[in-house]
Amino acid sequence: MKKIKNKKIYSRLKRKKHIRKRIAGTAEKPRLCVFRSINHIYAQLIDDDAQKTFASVSDLSAEVQAKCKKETTKTERSVLVGQILAKKAKENNIADVVFDRSGFRYHGRIKALADAARKAGLVF
Repeated sequence: MKKIKNKKIYSRLKRKKHIRKRIAGTAEKPRLCVFRSINHIYAQLIDDDAQKTFASVSDLSAEVQAKCKKETTKTERSVLVGQILAKKAKENNIADVVFDRSGFRYHGRIKALADAARKAGLVF
């Protein structure tokens, strides 16, 4: 892996690489991959065997934007992303997933998305 000058980003990518050695999604149990930037959050359901994405949602997508108001916080948007992703998973007959936090701490927006997806019916 190429050395990155920012130590925080480098450490996260190192953790991500370590985690991805052990986690893989299949057709029966896809990987729920989450990426968090400074302003936005993205989530995907991925089958690593077939290299196929079943569903993807971000806080930039039309479904989330329709439910958001201007003063909605980033954490509240993460909850909406989790709920919509779980709804899309049910449409694709997916109940079980493997959670991939991409090296981020299980805290804040990542945790909010995961909890919302669990409440909406996904099993981790």
